[in-house]
Amino acid sequence: MNMATQQHDAVSEQLKQTTCPYCGVGCGVDISCNVSKRTITLDNVIGTPEHPANYGRLCVKGTNLLETNDLSGRLLHPTVAGKSVDWDTATGVIADKITSTITQYGADAVAFYVSGQLLTEDYYVANKLMKGFIGSANIDTNSRLCMSSAVAAYKRAFGEDVVPCDYSDLENTDLIVITGSNAAWAHPVLFQRIERAKRQNPDMKVVVIDPRQTETCTIADIHLAIAPGSDVALFNGLLAYGESTGRIDHNAVNAFAEGLDDVLLSVNVRSIENTARLCDVDVSLLSAFYALFSTQKRVVTFYSMGINQSSSGVDKAQSIINCHLAFDLISKTGCGPFSITGQPNAMGGREVGGLANMLAVHCDIENPEHVDAIKTYWNAPVMPQKQGLKAVDLFNDIEQGKVKFVWIMGTNPVVSMPNRRQVERALTQCEMVVVSDIVNANDTLQFAHVALPATGWSEKDGTVTNSERRISRQRGILPAPGEAKHDWQIMCDVARRMGFAEAFDYTHPSQIFSEYAGLTGFRNNGKRQLDLSPLHGLSESQYNNLSPIQWPFEKRDTNHDGEPIVNLHARRPFADKVFSTSSGKAKLIAVQYRAPLQQTSDAFPFIVNSGRARDHWHTMTRTGKAANLHAHMKHANVHVHPDDATKYSLKHGQLVSLESPAMAKGSAKTPQDALTAKPVIYPVKMDDSIRRGEVFIPIHWSAQWGSHCHLGALYASAVDPISGQPELKHAAAMIKPAPFDVIGHVFFDNSIDEQALQAAGHYWRKTPLETDKCASGTAYDIACDVSRREMLASFLDALPKTSQIIHCHHKTHTVCIATNNSAVCFIAVLEDNVTDIINASTSVLNGEGLTALANQILGDAIELQTQQQLLRGHVDERFMQGELVCSCFAVREKSIVDAVHQGAVTVSALGEALKCGTNCGSCKPALSQLISRNLVIATQSQ
Repeated sequence: MNMATQQHDAVSEQLKQTTCPYCGVGCGVDISCNVSKRTITLDNVIGTPEHPANYGRLCVKGTNLLETNDLSGRLLHPTVAGKSVDWDTATGVIADKITSTITQYGADAVAFYVSGQLLTEDYYVANKLMKGFIGSANIDTNSRLCMSSAVAAYKRAFGEDVVPCDYSDLENTDLIVITGSNAAWAHPVLFQRIERAKRQNPDMKVVVIDPRQTETCTIADIHLAIAPGSDVALFNGLLAYGESTGRIDHNAVNAFAEGLDDVLLSVNVRSIENTARLCDVDVSLLSAFYALFSTQKRVVTFYSMGINQSSSGVDKAQSIINCHLAFDLISKTGCGPFSITGQPNAMGGREVGGLANMLAVHCDIENPEHVDAIKTYWNAPVMPQKQGLKAVDLFNDIEQGKVKFVWIMGTNPVVSMPNRRQVERALTQCEMVVVSDIVNANDTLQFAHVALPATGWSEKDGTVTNSERRISRQRGILPAPGEAKHDWQIMCDVARRMGFAEAFDYTHPSQIFSEYAGLTGFRNNGKRQLDLSPLHGLSESQYNNLSPIQWPFEKRDTNHDGEPIVNLHARRPFADKVFSTSSGKAKLIAVQYRAPLQQTSDAFPFIVNSGRARDHWHTMTRTGKAANLHAHMKHANVHVHPDDATKYSLKHGQLVSLESPAMAKGSAKTPQDALTAKPVIYPVKMDDSIRRGEVFIPIHWSAQWGSHCHLGALYASAVDPISGQPELKHAAAMIKPAPFDVIGHVFFDNSIDEQALQAAGHYWRKTPLETDKCASGTAYDIACDVSRREMLASFLDALPKTSQIIHCHHKTHTVCIATNNSAVCFIAVLEDNVTDIINASTSVLNGEGLTALANQILGDAIELQTQQQLLRGHVDERFMQGELVCSCFAVREKSIVDAVHQGAVTVSALGEALKCGTNCGSCKPALSQLISRNLVIATQSQ
């Protein structure tokens, strides 16, 4: 629950409608509020039933929005050099530094690095300030890491960055090909729409192309576990198959597209057997996929990071688009290449020119006519004549001293960028680093000279555009806390201090949106699909009440009063098969398979893949606050195939160190390097759903959650040569046991000295505890190479001096409970990296059981004598139910398996028996997996 104070005239219950701040699906959210004279209380959140993106559905992250919306850990005051200052001082420091940098080094020594978390209005102001008034194109975004390869492929094929599909296509098609996406976890609401459509239409087919057998595969008719990075070969093979079987109608395709003959000539050299060998898949499965694709009248290819995050990401996306053009599976219902964005407003950022290689409103930065149009509309004093620095190049130039000032807004590049050590060196050496964020601590803020408090979800007010080009309002419900300001306000304050007051005199986001909408139509003349000019001139009231609206619109019109029409009808992009190219035709472009740049070797034998977890978001600055969102996956593991674990003598739960060639490059240049030279360390998790020789690590855990959670350090600065998007799905690494002799586990519900606790070991990771009765519980896992007694002594030094302590000593471990009034701390210290833990003479508990025991101790106000009994192994059965599957109703694996064995062999039956899957539905794929697995086990045992 979140409370804030604001004056109101009367007490009332109100419903506020806004948009979820997580992934690119863009779900509508209804917030129930109690509004009194002095306070607004957010009481409940549900999906908006009428919102076209989700029709009332929310995933587990959206369902828990209010649990993550408190003010703990918020940045509430601007700081300079770590000291609180007023806003006038902070903006003055920034404006003076930008101005002096331009004077001394030129505009290209200034850079902004922004975020798909910004609203469109924030993004627009940032782009206008940098490109039109500072005069550099050095504004890039974390969306570069997300979808820039998809953007480049769309522009090459269609002449404009336009996603040619709608969500309804996913429900009205014959075949969905899901590639490079674990949609069940990354976009669960869309996955549920696909799953429901497949149930309603048993003839609908789903093919999943992914090296891993993820939960998305639960609805797959065919799963192709291809070799990582071989997507271009796969889709080129599909083109060759279509040509050899006579499926491709040359005359029909040539009527709306160019380049078909050249593309077919380039792919007609590899047999299906050779393609199967290169992709490392069974030839019969590959043939089945090709035959299925070739015989369906409606096909959607749904793709995301697994395609984009590659050194050949543009070619991968192009190979998909080529197939849809060649098979004439485009510009009609249930058809098209559908790139799904990862962030809530990555599409809005694309619209307003948030990338360094584009201008606003889909204009080209190297087109003089486009540059002149934007300059004229803005009445801008200067405009860049060339592309700016893409993300990886930007941090390279910061490290080299070419960029002297960088302003980072709403993102955490130290965690999300590849080559973490290099990013840290760059920020250490930069003359001024400004960070605007909502949190007071993350891995990037430690490098900030100036930190600015920004508003967050429920406070920010503006628009976002989702993956199907639908604009929705993200409404401000609560007032800004502390001294926080909206990002656009902060930038306008700086612009005014720089002398640009007239161009940045906005007082409400509706004014920014109206200006942006007008720009989309300025000198457009129907050349670009993005034309929101009917929304130019919206009043503040119309803007505040704007319903979700999808572009492009059917027509431009006004009502009889000359006011803009809000209820415009959307149309399918390129429905007439006239594209935004000079010829009006789409373009097929020949592409060839290129191996990933980060190749394995004898020294670095493992391919490292990374991706999302189900219940977390980005670097967990929001979701990390909710203990129940940690319950499904308590910490990051390195997922290893059991055969590889046997080959390399690795055990489940064992701490291992990962190193890559990227980590070996470069030498220590600053004192900071001693900190950043830490190895990357994670515990092992056995996982037979991945290919041998490959490992998987979730992306979300940063140094705020673990001393050695530096995943980005494993990836080199390898990028796609066109898009500049980093290769974040394919690194080469070696894995070896981490050199720790003793592991300690600390569970507490009181405010002990966490810094002292972290200092007790050479490695630590922490997790909020999942317990009904202890809202502030925390778990620490700590490892070091000292003796057990030395480690325990360090732990006890972090406790209040008045604590009472009970010890249970055993041969391989020590367990103790410390109490201080009503606060409790539970400690277990183990020798020899023990993973099966004997906590007492009568009970054997694994790591999950140890957590369960701690939860019971911390969750109950019980006497020391009872606590001693618990140490003897008397653990409540409810804590021994295995891994959590359903976060909403805390249903664990053992309960589900028992229900399956008792006859609940469908997801709906499990829901009736246990309630799991009946709220947000995010766990439904996992339920399907458990049903299938246990039915197979039951059959084998008969």
